Amino acid sequence: MAESMRADVWVWAVRVYPTRSAATAGCRAGHVRVNGDRAKAAQPVRIGDEVRVRRDGHERTLVVRGLIAKRVSAAIAAENYTDLTPPPPPRVERPTVAVRDAGAGRPTKRDRRELERLRRRAPER
Repeated sequence: MAESMRADVWVWAVRVYPTRSAATAGCRAGHVRVNGDRAKAAQPVRIGDEVRVRRDGHERTLVVRGLIAKRVSAAIAAENYTDLTPPPPPRVERPTVAVRDAGAGRPTKRDRRELERLRRRAPER
């Protein structure tokens, strides 16, 4: 078994990126960091290295536990890294916005007053 492997191949094999070309593009764009440094696609990744991947606005922190050269199932891929990513913050619930059905036409005076009451605005006079 090899001591190291390419960074783009490893992040693709453990299913962080859907394709190898996307993993390579992520490395080129600076979204993949190995031990705190920007990783080029061919940078070697070894067991024990910390890999940070920024994708879709979220950053994942993974510690390499095993090296796999081929893409495998998610269960087997999860055995090859330790996920140190903190849980996401709780979602803030937003109040529902009153929505009129499409094609319902212009709101009547009664509809307008109900909408203002839902929005908790004082009616204009």
